[in-house]
Amino acid sequence: MSLVIRNAQRSVPLRRAPLRRAVSALRAALGASRFDVALVCAGDGLMRRLNGAYRQRPEPTDVLSFPAHRLAAGELPRPRCRHEYHLGDVFLGVEYIARHSPGGDLEGALTVTAAHGLCHLLGYQHNTKSEWQQQPISPLCSPPADVPEGGGDPGEAEPAHGHQPPAPDRRPLLRVGPGCCRSCPGRGAVMAVHDPNLLLLLLLGLAVLAHPPPTAAQLPPAALRAGHTITSLPAAAAAPRTRYLLYDVNPPEGFNLRRDVYIRIASLLKTLLKSENWVLVLPPWGRLYHWQSPDILQVRIPWSEFFDIPSLNRNIPVIEYEQFLAESGGPFIEQIYVLQSYAEGWKEGTWEEKIDERPCIDQLMYSKDKYEYYRGWFWGYEETRGLSVSCLSVQGSASIVAPILLKNTSAQSVMLDRAENLLHDHYGGKDYWNTRRSMVFAKHLRVVGDEFRNKYLQSTDKADRTHYNEDWTQMKVKTGTALGGPYLGVHLRRKDFIWGHREDVPSLQGAVKKIRSLLEAHKLEKVFIATDAVEEEIELLKKLLPEMVRFEPSWKELELYKDGGLAVIDQWICAHARYFIGTSVSTFSFRIHEEREILGFDPKTTYNRFCGEKEKNCEQPTHWKIVY
Repeated sequence: MSLVIRNAQRSVPLRRAPLRRAVSALRAALGASRFDVALVCAGDGLMRRLNGAYRQRPEPTDVLSFPAHRLAAGELPRPRCRHEYHLGDVFLGVEYIARHSPGGDLEGALTVTAAHGLCHLLGYQHNTKSEWQQQPISPLCSPPADVPEGGGDPGEAEPAHGHQPPAPDRRPLLRVGPGCCRSCPGRGAVMAVHDPNLLLLLLLGLAVLAHPPPTAAQLPPAALRAGHTITSLPAAAAAPRTRYLLYDVNPPEGFNLRRDVYIRIASLLKTLLKSENWVLVLPPWGRLYHWQSPDILQVRIPWSEFFDIPSLNRNIPVIEYEQFLAESGGPFIEQIYVLQSYAEGWKEGTWEEKIDERPCIDQLMYSKDKYEYYRGWFWGYEETRGLSVSCLSVQGSASIVAPILLKNTSAQSVMLDRAENLLHDHYGGKDYWNTRRSMVFAKHLRVVGDEFRNKYLQSTDKADRTHYNEDWTQMKVKTGTALGGPYLGVHLRRKDFIWGHREDVPSLQGAVKKIRSLLEAHKLEKVFIATDAVEEEIELLKKLLPEMVRFEPSWKELELYKDGGLAVIDQWICAHARYFIGTSVSTFSFRIHEEREILGFDPKTTYNRFCGEKEKNCEQPTHWKIVY
């Protein structure tokens, strides 16, 4: 059954994954795996309020247990329906435990305290060592060394061990009566919350039981005793653990180069999957240099906003970052490798692929906080922390990193920063194209593009012979079969791009001249233009080229689709044109080339670019033929 762990405090950095593994093993050892448990990691404030409400001691404490059943020591409940499978709630005073953990071993202290709280859910009660020793106690439920020898009275809420005496009349937050649910024949639901003012506090401990934890191995009860940590447990005979691969790139890099880096990392993941169970965590989108629409929050954007996740999963296993947080139990990345070039550079001669752990050349974009955790950008997730950061000098293709990840680190989550330093394993081969074909645009964006084509460009898949299969693995189109809509598709790159490409980028007048010649040559009357030109240039284009059509979103559409979604819509429309011409060495144009190759267009209508007025040798783009 489910184990829910809710972190209701932020003062102490907490790794939920080790705690989840420990408590799962504890439940198994106590024979209680089939029962639900809610574990709340609370701060001093919440523990003070609970302790005051149920023990009349408004002070922080280490653990408060609230059983859902009245049991004799060591007895398991006998459920009659689903609701009675809830064993109870355990509140851990994380701040209190952190202050009193021996040697600063917070994980070990949390494990021991959680074990003690679980024992109380199973009916074990004590206020003195002698009381505890008189019970038929499990070896797992040994009393802490600091339980006082003196008196007190038993109750459901466990006192802080050491210096807070118990108080009378302690009651659980939630008590299930003799009946359990309406679905049980002949019984009515009986549930009593003793203090209505504390119902909100109760909700902190009861999360939706939606994600059952990994199956824990059935350990013998003697394997776990008070004072043991999860690292001291015997190895579990459970399914192989999942390791998580994360990555990021240099912040100035744009949307379309990042898509190319994804293809390189996907190749690395395929290599890793030959040896271990890995999954790729998709880096959230945000804060891209070219996304400059004002007054729109564009951070922490999931991939599903732009791409079809099931399609990606038909190629490699991927999950969104939010899902990684849920599965791993907390916002921690265990190992971060910052990829860099070799300080000595590449020496002329035979190309050599190599990778070494080296001192960092540039200043790290990570800083340590007071808890010795690394803080950084992390896609806008400020709560994310890194546990270890080091630099790797790399020269070679993506899979050269695989031995490092398989042999040099046992970290469950590994992030490769500056992943653009890796090269493709096999550029243009079958593996490359499989990954590229799996990068299907999100359907809602494709629908917007299709409706625009139909309304403004008289373009439909049937008329254009661009039939599309939602399952990319079943889509194999013969080159030259697609006709395209009755319009010219243009990508005209401007802004900062022209500063570094003065020779091979035309002026607006030169671009308009080329567009008019193409319209005449292909007997077309409309031209769709995707461009990042500034407003003044747009107005000039409208005067020089009245036939121009653009996707100009309303404010509502811009807020909904964001700059990344608009780029996808522009590319989708350009990809369906009768003829396409793009900008020299622009990754935006490259992605359109690939999309048209997938749709089955004649290469002569696809691999074309504008030439600069002063350019002497206007070499056209290379045709990268699709491989199935």
